[in-house]
Amino acid sequence: MVMDVSTVTRDSQCQFCIIQLSILYHGSGWHLQRADWSASFSAMNRFLTLSLLLTVAACGDKARKAGGEPGGTLVISTTSDPGTLFPPLRVTIQAKQITEQIYDYLADVGPDLNTQDERTFRLGLADGWRWSNDSLMLAFHINPAAKWHDGKGVTGRDVQFTFALNKNPALAGRFNAELANIDSVTVPDSLTAAFWFHARSPTQFLDASAQLLILPAHQLETIPVDSLIEGPPPPIGTGRFRLRKWNKGASVEIIADTSNFRGRAKLDRVIWSVAPEFTAALTKLFGGEADLFEGLRPENLPELLRHRNLKAIILPGMDYAFLRFNLRDPVNNKRPHSVFGDRNVRRAITLSLNRSAMVRNLLDTFALVPVGPIVRAYPVTDPRVSQLPFDSAHASRLLDSIGWTGRASDGTRTKNGRELAFSLIMPSSSLNRMRLGPLIQEQLHLMGIRVRLEPLESATQSAREAAGAFDASLGGWTMASSPDGIRGAWTTSGIGKGGVNYGAYSDPAFDALIDSALWAGPAKAREKFTMALVVINEDAPAIWLLEPRKIIGIHGRFRTARMRPDAWWVGLADWSIPPVERILRDRLPLGR
Repeated sequence: MVMDVSTVTRDSQCQFCIIQLSILYHGSGWHLQRADWSASFSAMNRFLTLSLLLTVAACGDKARKAGGEPGGTLVISTTSDPGTLFPPLRVTIQAKQITEQIYDYLADVGPDLNTQDERTFRLGLADGWRWSNDSLMLAFHINPAAKWHDGKGVTGRDVQFTFALNKNPALAGRFNAELANIDSVTVPDSLTAAFWFHARSPTQFLDASAQLLILPAHQLETIPVDSLIEGPPPPIGTGRFRLRKWNKGASVEIIADTSNFRGRAKLDRVIWSVAPEFTAALTKLFGGEADLFEGLRPENLPELLRHRNLKAIILPGMDYAFLRFNLRDPVNNKRPHSVFGDRNVRRAITLSLNRSAMVRNLLDTFALVPVGPIVRAYPVTDPRVSQLPFDSAHASRLLDSIGWTGRASDGTRTKNGRELAFSLIMPSSSLNRMRLGPLIQEQLHLMGIRVRLEPLESATQSAREAAGAFDASLGGWTMASSPDGIRGAWTTSGIGKGGVNYGAYSDPAFDALIDSALWAGPAKAREKFTMALVVINEDAPAIWLLEPRKIIGIHGRFRTARMRPDAWWVGLADWSIPPVERILRDRLPLGR
């Protein structure tokens, strides 16, 4: 949704009304609530985009504010079981959501996703920290009130144990890259954990404070690593929720830790209810069995708006889809690609694609054209940056100027007897990218460029990309809380074994600017990132196609905390339900 948020207040308790559809702004997201609405879905989108006449109303309406005693149940409909609730081995988004309620970080990223300013981080187990003069040591002081769910106090030893376990090669944990710059953790006293770094880095604070959920040494340190991998014990954490029940493949239930050092959660319980298929999971929301479903698609909104008790929360997206060119020969990666090794060809193809029309065709106003290999949710992203524009006349002249002037019988351009044609691999599991493929094919056909679409299973596509055995691919990235992932995906350091720069794009100027941007302080970071985006957009190693927004369907009785774009569940313990709006399942006693 294209909206100028500077024109409205950031008070999440205010309600904004527009003629037929009411919208509740929520930090960096918008809540859509059903009013008397009967227009078509496309008309709704045009209305939202073109006619956002907002009237602030009912900001002081106490009936809309959470209050009263804690209580209530949130049922989340999801399409997958968490797989594991042991933090070092979690791989699913469901496992991340649940473990981040049960355990704590030392400190966590704030809702603005500012990972460069440690002052914006939310306190977790730590109540303070200090740096050494050379910035190679960072010591966290543990909140002395912090307790494990079994009543034992948290110590620096727990932090030291957590780090050592995650670094243990026998565990094969998921955080080796994030911990690579940390040499060791020492315990100067019982409430202090000191991280010692190999070198200064722009992600030092993030890596030490917010990558590892802290584990209880007293529960786990005597258990062999092999046993932890095969079957870890039930989780004992420090979070504001504790595990109550896990029916594998069906549901996970967590309940409020009533004596938590940061205060009791405002909800009594949260339940993840598993329905393996998208339609079944969505039906749970519309049928009243669930209160929240995070995977709504734009075409689901008309149905949602027919349910007066439901609303949608729209958050800035953390994903982007792109067409990646392979700059190396698919058969011999030591040679340039015979077509895409030419920068002018890549630029001409970029100029040939009407990305705005593609976005409107697929997701209407619920997505944007990316500004580059980054998302707008980051404070360092300047939304005014732009890629090469859609300009088919310029593209045609450019192709003519570099010799692609001949024509085959089907109209495909030729040069020295070679057709301007390529194969485009794409994942059959991605609805958006499967829809993008034919749109790209059609638009490039008009320019005399023939595209062969090659749908593949995701694993097969990933293997082809890693081997460099492709011409071009439709890819997608989900960005984390920090934009430092750009380095591995698009700089020279990401080329080769273990890297994900599958197109082998390499530009020393871009590399240097990304490094400079990641090292820059908050005042200069946006400027440096903008300069880097200008370089890569001019080089056109890829075409950034789609930046979809996240659409969450939720029951209207919930008062939510401000949501972080990359992790809407952060702050779940502060969600609440006014007593007068609670339904039957909200009134179950905590122990049931």
